[in-house]
Amino acid sequence: MFALDTLLTETGLIRFDKKTCECLEKMGLRTVGDALTYYPRRHEDRTQFSTFPENPTAESICLHVEVIDAQTRFGRGRGKRWFEATVEPATGGNLLGNRIVLRWFGLSYIQKIIAAGHLLVVYGQPKMSGRKLVIDHPDFEIVDDDPSSADAHMGRIIPIYPLINGINQKSIRTLIHGIIESVTDETIVDWLPPDSVDSELTRAQAIRQTHYPDSFESLEPARRYLALEEFTQLQIILQKRRAEHRAKGGKSHAGPGTLLEKFLSDLPFAPTNAQTKAWEQIRADMVAEAPMVRLLQGDVGAGKTLVAAVAILFAIEAGFDGALMAPTQILAEQHFQSFREWFEPLGIEVTLKTGNKEAGGDLPLFAGVGNGYGTLTIGTHALIHDESRFPHGLGLAVIDEQHKFGVDQRQALINRGDFPDVLVMTATPIPRTLALSFYGDLDVSILDELPPGRGKIITGIRLTSQGEEAAKFIGEQVANGRQAYIVYPLIEESDKISAGAASVEYEVWQKRLPDISMTLLHGRMTGEEKDAVMEEFRSSRASVLVSTTVIEVGVNVPNANVMLIYNAERFGLAQIHQLRGRIGRGEHKSFCVLMLDSDNADARERLEILEKTHDGFVIAEEDLKIRGPGEMLGTQQSGLPDLKFSDFLGDSRLVERSREIARGMVGSDSA
Repeated sequence: MFALDTLLTETGLIRFDKKTCECLEKMGLRTVGDALTYYPRRHEDRTQFSTFPENPTAESICLHVEVIDAQTRFGRGRGKRWFEATVEPATGGNLLGNRIVLRWFGLSYIQKIIAAGHLLVVYGQPKMSGRKLVIDHPDFEIVDDDPSSADAHMGRIIPIYPLINGINQKSIRTLIHGIIESVTDETIVDWLPPDSVDSELTRAQAIRQTHYPDSFESLEPARRYLALEEFTQLQIILQKRRAEHRAKGGKSHAGPGTLLEKFLSDLPFAPTNAQTKAWEQIRADMVAEAPMVRLLQGDVGAGKTLVAAVAILFAIEAGFDGALMAPTQILAEQHFQSFREWFEPLGIEVTLKTGNKEAGGDLPLFAGVGNGYGTLTIGTHALIHDESRFPHGLGLAVIDEQHKFGVDQRQALINRGDFPDVLVMTATPIPRTLALSFYGDLDVSILDELPPGRGKIITGIRLTSQGEEAAKFIGEQVANGRQAYIVYPLIEESDKISAGAASVEYEVWQKRLPDISMTLLHGRMTGEEKDAVMEEFRSSRASVLVSTTVIEVGVNVPNANVMLIYNAERFGLAQIHQLRGRIGRGEHKSFCVLMLDSDNADARERLEILEKTHDGFVIAEEDLKIRGPGEMLGTQQSGLPDLKFSDFLGDSRLVERSREIARGMVGSDSA
């Protein structure tokens, strides 16, 4: 019998050569306890395999096959080759002579592994290639008839684990199966409090059933038990962090509100009730002597920037400096322009500091002397490391686009010696369960009301083959004095392939619209080049902006009322909603057109919700269902444990239950 802290190399369950040990170390597997909590990514039912197919299938299938031929194939062109294994049912009885060709491209090592006569279990989706039925790059495992290993690998529902190069399924499964057989239930102690779980499972039973379930019906409650355990551990971290925040000494960072009255009297519009409620919540936090850590979230165009401006005025009036950090130089510069227009008439100094640009400080000499006000510095996230920027002491830091600002960075900011108040803002709504799970240490203000006077946005789905019709429509809108965005996919700012595609399409659009001024924007440009392009578009010297998604965040050109988004199927719903928020900012009716390739028409169903609703909270919840939390969270998980059961984050009851259990375990009454 093994203890949980027994080293894997001491179990003798598999051959622990140098390469295997290095792989296990990279996978975070050193002890028996590590292996028990290394959970499968899926399961295969090897009690009964799929019927050997004659035609393509709509889903992946699991087959037990025998290799009857294996060879390397060569195609035209230098270095073009692939490996093929022709297979038929392992059980014989193939009266119709059905065969499938398994293919691997660019993986020359496969030819050293698979040979004629091998028995395989393969998992993949058959399709037609010419007249042959093929499966490209299937998951596979060489199996044998050795009765000593059959219980771990065949004749039951078996686990398929996430792997790295250098170790195979059979080895990791043999290891974990041997551990499960050699660890007693008493060794795997229940961690959750008694009566906190709906089922009668113990932790030991849940772990055993998650690896080797008796049935798929017993797998789900076992995984749910372990998800509750994992979420509770996460909530304990967040609630302890929250308690630590509240226990810290701090200062009151809010002035009496005279500046706010003057600021609001000069605005050409009235704030919404939601905005007023949000800044009243923020002011209550800033008056208190415990540091504020608050999340401000709302739909696209709900007016988060105005709320942030009011919060900054509170700090500046109290004699402290403020900082506003944006994720991109474009957004930082746009904030700089807006805040100068708002704040300089109030006698408040506003400066800009990004990686390659510094501007501001243009108030008349001595203009701010004697009023006792702090200053505002706007920049990118590196700004927070510049201590010299805040001579009056940093009273408030506003972090725009929180999902691009890691938890570790946020925590470093909170832990500064001057204990500033911190306000973080999100571009699009976060589904409630994700907000509870990853922002549970923050108080939350929600803007659920849009300012009046915004133009209506009509969203439609069209095919990329309709480019000429799209060009005609843009031409008509430009003739009426409007402007247009044409957006191409971008995975990240430095993605040269996507930027190159935008450059090529820019030339196509110049030919389609030869009499219309247009400009190009992408992530490979320098900061100065991006500034020049955006100024050209803002000033209407350019009527069309062909861009990658660098315009996704915060760009504000009220005269722009058309957006074409090419290859929309490559984006998440929330990201398209965020892009769509760049239009509809003026009084004119606006049009967002999602362009799909004809062979991606199946994406239409997923995107149709964007035609039906403009409610960002509804869209965020739908995005969570479709893409799962992993893609939605992006980098915002950093600083918190990686979740092994993130697919349960959409289960609001489970997340709420984990918060209740954590509250009881921490002994805190915080919400």
